[in-house]
Amino acid sequence: MNNLRNVDLNLLVVLDALLAERHLSRAAERLNMSQPAVSHALARLRILLEDPLFHRRRREMEPTLRALELSGPLAEALAQIRTVLTPDGFDPTGRHVFRLAMSDFGAGLVLPGLMEALRREAPGVDLVVTQQSRESMISAVADGEIDMAFGVFPELPSRCVAELLFEDDYACLLDPSAQPRPYPGLTETLYWSAPHVLAAVHGEAATELDLHLRSYRKARRIALVLPHWSVAPQVIRGTDLILTVARRCLAEVAPGLEVAATPVDLPTIRFAAIHARRRRSDPALRWLMSKTKQVLSARDRPLSR
Repeated sequence: MNNLRNVDLNLLVVLDALLAERHLSRAAERLNMSQPAVSHALARLRILLEDPLFHRRRREMEPTLRALELSGPLAEALAQIRTVLTPDGFDPTGRHVFRLAMSDFGAGLVLPGLMEALRREAPGVDLVVTQQSRESMISAVADGEIDMAFGVFPELPSRCVAELLFEDDYACLLDPSAQPRPYPGLTETLYWSAPHVLAAVHGEAATELDLHLRSYRKARRIALVLPHWSVAPQVIRGTDLILTVARRCLAEVAPGLEVAATPVDLPTIRFAAIHARRRRSDPALRWLMSKTKQVLSARDRPLSR
């Protein structure tokens, strides 16, 4: 390992594909190699790295701890090599895997348009998407475990940089004919006294919204806490619950429900994509960022207020 001239760096490409696919034949298909060739490369990797790297578990290959530790640095190293070999751009016609993190809110905004564009323009590009807390996403980006994370990031360490994708404001979703208490109009008094739905990955942990509301020296009554926002609008109908979320989440709501302006002042939502500062010149990330901005711009349309 001390002499790179004696190491076949193509083996690292094979390892990256195996980590992405967790399956020998799928990795072979991704690499346009025969299955025996990939199996032979894995045997060489095991000798080179002095670790089994994968164990068979039913129909998949489960990475060892050593393989998982290598995953982030390996993806980062290959990205840097691609930057050297293709400094002026990224070839979207080849095979490439992006590892992303986002909440289901972000996934609902980004993925439909992005996947449509990728399948049409870059069918060899695959995405591996995970959902994590904000703190975990920042840490994974900084450590190279994921390529990019999407969300609201009020503060970032110096190792990460953010690119603003859009700004939005909060709005309230409610059932105006709800029982036991109808809402003829959402006033500040009603907002504070009403039961609310909270969508938060960390359960009862305070969100930016609640931290801001504390400036009023009041607290909402949270009647329902959900780990995902996507189901939240469905529980509003027929109840006196109120959901406060980004307005663009409510572009299409079920008949009978109402989108109302918040009766209290709330901060602007700044939705951004973050990546490691050291990868600012990575052409693959620049391409993905550009494509994401294109699809978000295309889906924007005026929303009723």
